[in-house]
Amino acid sequence: MEGIHSELTDKLFETILRLKTVDECYDFFEDICTIKEMRDLAMRLRVAEMLDEGKSYQEITRETGASPATICRVNKCLTYGKGYKAVLKEGNEK
Repeated sequence: MEGIHSELTDKLFETILRLKTVDECYDFFEDICTIKEMRDLAMRLRVAEMLDEGKSYQEITRETGASPATICRVNKCLTYGKGYKAVLKEGNEK
């Protein structure tokens, strides 16, 4: 499988960075993602927030409907990655 870093992915992220309002984000993501994909992305962010708050897998599943496998993957990214940490830190500072 090809890595995530590519010219096409750079262009996608540069495009996202040009969006200025929540409405612009809705318009763009409604065009580029299915409703399920958008819901899944939003749910993963909520799972990361809840893990960061110290919630249990059971509490997270009950609130979000996320599977234990999804929660585990988000937890692994939260522990070893940089992306969730950066956005959660930024969100806590606001």
